Amino acid sequence: MGQNEILFERAQKTIPGGVNSPVRAFRQVGGTPRFVTRAQGPYFWDAEDKRYIDLIMSWGPMIAGHAHPEIVEAVKKAAETSFSYGAPTEGEIELAERICQIMPSVEQVRMVSSGTEATMSALRLARGYTGRDLIIKFEGCYHGHADSLLVKAGSGLLTFADSTQNAPSSGGVPHDLVKHTLVLPYNDVAALEEVFAKQGNQVAAVILEPIAGNMNLIKPSQAFLAAMRSLTSQYGSVLIYDEVMTGFRVALGGAQSLQGIAPDLTCLGKVMGGGMPMAAFGGKKEIMSKLAPLGNVYQAGTLSGNPVAVAAGLKTLEIISRAGFYESLTRQTEKLMAGLKQAADEAGIPFAVDSVGGMLGFYFADQVPTSFEAVTKTNIEAFKKFFHLMLDQGVYLAPSAYEAGFTSIAHDDAVVGEIIAAAKNAFKKL
Repeated sequence: MGQNEILFERAQKTIPGGVNSPVRAFRQVGGTPRFVTRAQGPYFWDAEDKRYIDLIMSWGPMIAGHAHPEIVEAVKKAAETSFSYGAPTEGEIELAERICQIMPSVEQVRMVSSGTEATMSALRLARGYTGRDLIIKFEGCYHGHADSLLVKAGSGLLTFADSTQNAPSSGGVPHDLVKHTLVLPYNDVAALEEVFAKQGNQVAAVILEPIAGNMNLIKPSQAFLAAMRSLTSQYGSVLIYDEVMTGFRVALGGAQSLQGIAPDLTCLGKVMGGGMPMAAFGGKKEIMSKLAPLGNVYQAGTLSGNPVAVAAGLKTLEIISRAGFYESLTRQTEKLMAGLKQAADEAGIPFAVDSVGGMLGFYFADQVPTSFEAVTKTNIEAFKKFFHLMLDQGVYLAPSAYEAGFTSIAHDDAVVGEIIAAAKNAFKKL
């Protein structure tokens, strides 16, 4: 028995499923999770000291590469003055100012500690601001594990949920809560227009992943985005962009900067903390002023604006703001995806690819999917085999066909070439 297996067996005795987030358990792909001991740049090493090229990068945050020396130094310096104060710091102001500068739609921002906390708080704020209850989300999109959002959610829920129609996608979620959540197909303009025509005056908020990453990578159509912005404005509903994944990942200004959409509220996380537990939600001052202590919408957090996480976030934003960062990140990611596509084509394997900035998706299908339903019709069995063939060669992909992948600025030509070479070998064996 290998060291990863020993650790996994041991973990299952005290941790449910042996993991602290379900997708890490390898349930969809089978096999034993890799227990990480260290990471550097584009690589990590497991408990058996095997090196892997990392294509999840902590599910997005490590855009500058693992253990970037400047970020490590910033964290060390902050930690020397204490890990937490429970009181305001100047660093929080600096981070808020930088976010507002990068994203003009964000006039004010509140720091929290996780993406779930950000989306949960943004929805409560939208309801408090509008005085309405109804939320619209989209099939296959995942916005954290708050109760009212666990309705046909994407990400790990696609692996574990009961597929019963019109039901919570997690146990422990009352039907009375999810009755206030409407789930529509992603990219379906007609469905959106129909719901607003019938119930627009009841809709508090529409929340979406502006580029979906929790049913693999799915891009929205411009017509879908335009309809959403127009309808929410017309009916006085709050448009919430969940950019926990896409913020600072697909472009410096997030997906909204690429799409030309100014949402009313934006949720951020992952990259903004540089790998530390850090997230935020922000938007129009008129809406944000409803938050306590100014307004009656309550939100609080002991570790919100944690100084160590703030230091990591500030340094990460400084690094990614440097000239040429996103051009290089995008170029390397596109080079990788083109190489994978060519390798699959040469092997006669139906395979489609897509990417935006440092976010990527590949699908065992003839074309890139545009909806959750289309993703479920891709060849999941082929993905499982491909995953293990790549893993055996030291390339770590997301252990689920429903997850997007991520590169970093450290994924240079040599790393990209190594991944493509491994893929060529894998495709030959499929």
